[in-house]
Amino acid sequence: MCSELAVDLPDEDLGEYLYDCIDLYRMGSKPRCEEVEYLGMVQDAIDRIERGEQ
Repeated sequence: MCSELAVDLPDEDLGEYLYDCIDLYRMGSKPRCEEVEYLGMVQDAIDRIERGEQ
């Protein structure tokens, strides 16, 4: 299920756990518009996993 939710996220940014993407992310490492979109996508995937959605 995690892999299905993470399919839209860039491979180079994914660790074994989606939480790592948030915890280890360094603010300012991407252009602002990409950063907001990326972090939102990661958080959305985490939220969906916690709710048991696909």
